[in-house]
Amino acid sequence: MIRAFRVYLAYIAVGLIAGLSFSQSASNNAPAAAGSASPVLSDGSALGEARVLYGKGAFDAAIEKYQTFLKERPDSPDAFAGLVRTYLKLHDVDKASGIAEQALAQKDSPRLRVARAEVWFRQGKLAEAEKEFVDIINSGYPDAHAYLGLARERRAIAMYKSAKRMIEMAHQLDPADPDIQEQWIDTLSSSERIRYLEKSLAGDNNWDADRRANVASYLEYLKERAKQRNLSPCRLVSKTTSTETPMVRLLTDPQHLRGYGLRVSINGHESNLLLDTGASGILVNRLIAEKAGVSKIVETKVGGIGNQGRRNAFVGIAGSIKIGELEFQNCPIEIMDSRSVVGEDGLIGTDIFENFLVNLDFPKEKLRLSELPKRPGEAESELALNNMNDQQDDSDSGEQSTENKPTEAKPTGLSGPQDRYVAPEMRSYTTVYRFGHDLLVPTHIGNVPSKLFLVDTGALMNSISPSAAREITKVHEDNDMIVKGISGRVDKVYSASKAVLQFGHIRQENQEMTAFDTKPLSDSAGIEISGFLGFVTLRMLDIKIDYRDALINFEIDPRFSR
Repeated sequence: MIRAFRVYLAYIAVGLIAGLSFSQSASNNAPAAAGSASPVLSDGSALGEARVLYGKGAFDAAIEKYQTFLKERPDSPDAFAGLVRTYLKLHDVDKASGIAEQALAQKDSPRLRVARAEVWFRQGKLAEAEKEFVDIINSGYPDAHAYLGLARERRAIAMYKSAKRMIEMAHQLDPADPDIQEQWIDTLSSSERIRYLEKSLAGDNNWDADRRANVASYLEYLKERAKQRNLSPCRLVSKTTSTETPMVRLLTDPQHLRGYGLRVSINGHESNLLLDTGASGILVNRLIAEKAGVSKIVETKVGGIGNQGRRNAFVGIAGSIKIGELEFQNCPIEIMDSRSVVGEDGLIGTDIFENFLVNLDFPKEKLRLSELPKRPGEAESELALNNMNDQQDDSDSGEQSTENKPTEAKPTGLSGPQDRYVAPEMRSYTTVYRFGHDLLVPTHIGNVPSKLFLVDTGALMNSISPSAAREITKVHEDNDMIVKGISGRVDKVYSASKAVLQFGHIRQENQEMTAFDTKPLSDSAGIEISGFLGFVTLRMLDIKIDYRDALINFEIDPRFSR
């Protein structure tokens, strides 16, 4: 008998910007003028040539140049650090780790320690990486990548004001570095961002094919929205700022529940969309879009779990979206160019409610949305759906992000990006790491250091990566298990023996867990995702999510705690 396990993950391609390459040479410490973009200049050495090749995405050639330079200078921290970062770009984390450790065994260096910390970050060892970045900065050593690494750490825990300050310091130290440019572009207004992206697409960069397509789609989207200045941005138009709405049971058959959905009205046409904490935004099939009269404004691609590549999609603007008592107008949604979205009419990612406190009360089958606690000194703010950086003017101060940072409502009492605020009533909440729409919660499995698991109501079962599973239990191939997602079927699936998962205040014993390679998702997120907390576990919980402050609270229903 074939057992089917479907995982739903929809990555919005339009909002992803990565790997941008810009013009100033490394010796020029002046901030770049918005709108300038050209290749990094070489100083004529093999090391300088390697940096240029890295900026162009010629990673194999860059490795050869770094190795050539190391033959002349076998203890060069810069060359070793360059090698580490190049292998990270190639997603060869083990190779990058080995080189970092080998180099540090030969010679201790702040630059090498920073490069090793970047490997730790990719491996999900965030506490170790943060400590190293902080130690280097506090030592007074001017390493731009230490500030860059700390900026990424701060963003992941919703410390946006601090992150912006760190990336500005990194950019001041090395404005030509393409990795720094990748993050620094988030501080620009939409018009400045458009100019930068146009020049970057026309010049050299180190993007892979998917990233280049993402950037091109995002740029086209920004341009189209800039043309629509007569159309107001996505916003809440109903008077209520909170609502409670029933969840809809979605069944595989009359006896088996596969998940919960929400009744969503798009331009007056109602559909049941799967409620999915592992997805982003609203994604519907082509038929739903046609019935709702949503037309294409820009082509894109979506992807997630599976080995069949990304799927064709497009972005459109819904004039009206109603969920419970809330109505939003002029909001972007994505339409998959197919008859179904992994067997569903569509998905609704909970990140679209990021400006609310999101309460998923699965035992009572209710979704509740309410206002987030006000920060000290904060006045009323205009609520909206997460609208994929729906910027239309130059008045924003850089608080909106194209990659790891969410779109915030703009409060009238505070300006610019803000650091997280843990309200008194939320002090018992668990801190999570936010990467785009992904919520990663530290999870203990056995007696090994905690791993990062994705909170994913769209996945039916709990799952784990084979590498993480092998640290605590036995793993064997399972030819009867089928794992499917937005990107089709997973090629190899395994089963892991008994494992105990502990996250937040919850402890759950799993007699058997599905295992499959999560490396493609980890590479995309830039951090190790070791597993998924799926619907079979999450359905027993009353979950409250504060996206703004990267906080989550899990409470188990008494009926399931016996």
